[in-house]
Amino acid sequence: MTRESAMTNQESVQIGPVAIARLGREAAIHRLLAVPGSGSRLAVAFANAHGLLLAMDDPAFAKTLSRFLVLNDGIGAEIGARILSGTGFEDNLNGTDFVPALLEAAPDGTRVYLFGARPEVVEKAAGIFAARHPAVCICGWRSGYFGEDEIPEIVTDINAVRPDILLVAMGNPRQEFLIERLWADLTVPLALGVGALFDFTAGEVTRAPSVLRHNGLEWVYRLWQEPRRLGQRYTTGIIRYLWKILRLKLSGKSARA
Repeated sequence: MTRESAMTNQESVQIGPVAIARLGREAAIHRLLAVPGSGSRLAVAFANAHGLLLAMDDPAFAKTLSRFLVLNDGIGAEIGARILSGTGFEDNLNGTDFVPALLEAAPDGTRVYLFGARPEVVEKAAGIFAARHPAVCICGWRSGYFGEDEIPEIVTDINAVRPDILLVAMGNPRQEFLIERLWADLTVPLALGVGALFDFTAGEVTRAPSVLRHNGLEWVYRLWQEPRRLGQRYTTGIIRYLWKILRLKLSGKSARA
């Protein structure tokens, strides 16, 4: 992966080691859909509080994200931007809502490959995407369960169906590390790390009520759904994230308009 696939010369806000683009929903969709057919390539990540904390703790992940166009995801990124730069983002670009909007706006015949989740989940998600977005072509899918020896075959299979967009749903940082690792061998122009998108789409995980989503409180609903798995992330993780944000604010070295 080279710098040409990352965000360059765009207005951004720096939250710790991560530069998050200041793009509204329509501008972000336009930016991404301009990539296929242009001869350029772009890898996209969505940064929520958990991902930003991971990047603050792990220099390797921070370095990987420096090669991606990073979009803001959720209330954690919004709070970080407001504290560090004085200004939040125009829209919440969480992948679960953003990717369907991207597919809806994509030109007819845009080819999309789904990679991640359990076999039955990704297959169901592929069918739902095909039904909801009939103008795009779901050209293939593969689960996120594979061995190291299968990676060359995976790359060959993806390249063979010539997708314009690759959606990788494995959670962070795994999906971003994998995109970076495979980037030089893949031919797809646009790749996005989309977290639990396939699980939400397939109905394996229920979205929070709209009133919670619109007020930045979807994380509360997710914590209620999966307290054992998400408890540490949404309790001590949030406290650590906010503490790091405050320390960055006091240092005066944390934000870029």
